[in-house]
Amino acid sequence: MDLRIFTEPQQGASYDTLLTVAKATEDLGFDAFYRSDHYLHMGPGDGLPGPTDAWITLAGLARETKRIRLGTLMTAGTFRLPGVLAIQVAQVDQMSGGRVELGLGAGWFEDEHRAYGIPFPKEKFGRLEEQLAIITGLWGTEVGETFSYDGTYYQLTDSPALPKPAQSRVPVLIGGHGATRTPRLAAQYADEFNIPFASIEDSERQFGRVKLAAEAAGRTRDLVYSNALVVCVGKDDAEVARRAAVIGREPAELKANGLAGSPAEVVDKIGRYGAIGASRIYLQVLDLGDLDQLELISSQVLSQLK
Repeated sequence: MDLRIFTEPQQGASYDTLLTVAKATEDLGFDAFYRSDHYLHMGPGDGLPGPTDAWITLAGLARETKRIRLGTLMTAGTFRLPGVLAIQVAQVDQMSGGRVELGLGAGWFEDEHRAYGIPFPKEKFGRLEEQLAIITGLWGTEVGETFSYDGTYYQLTDSPALPKPAQSRVPVLIGGHGATRTPRLAAQYADEFNIPFASIEDSERQFGRVKLAAEAAGRTRDLVYSNALVVCVGKDDAEVARRAAVIGREPAELKANGLAGSPAEVVDKIGRYGAIGASRIYLQVLDLGDLDQLELISSQVLSQLK
């Protein structure tokens, strides 16, 4: 089971804070550092010092880290044109020496679009499907050849399809709870399917839908299945309660809906996700100043899963 650190910087984090967490992620033996792609905080608080851009952040981290994978859960398709995004991701992949992964979603948070003047189209899923076709098409075009695309939402004519990523294939993540279109899209384009903040039962049901879609599509490439879950681990109940209070949650709720409790409790629950097919867990870390929690997870959770 791979454990990855997943951050939500829109809630209030500078690049320097993210760099500190990313370096701890690498030093403590976690597999990857991921971040959300949002420009507006959610819920209580002011979000200070303000948002950081996902791909600018990852570009910086690409030069400051050496081992960990770097990616997004999920880049919002509404934020960037697909041709531009293909260039950005390829460049960051080169800067990292081939450690980038692209999680791509349709975009959903209308308030942040209004706040920063970003169009929020009604038909987002159709755009996402075309974006995936364009980005993977650009990367897959041989050097010296051109790529064209004539879609409903996007048109490209004789693109040189450059630059190329350092990796021969940048892993693409698709996720969500949709019962029909999401599994079909994952079966066609994804290297990994991720379901966020879902119970074991709901995850098993959604993994099953994706597997059926992959079979129906005649897919032969393996697909990684993963979960994203909030994390709150402590040596004892008092430490769990203290960490839960800092992020404005209750221990019982966190234990029911995430990975919370003692290291032994968390290892047990991760094992139950593993039993339904998950091989990767993204730990949503909401208190980015609490590096002691990362050290505890590394020494007493991660060490038992290797």
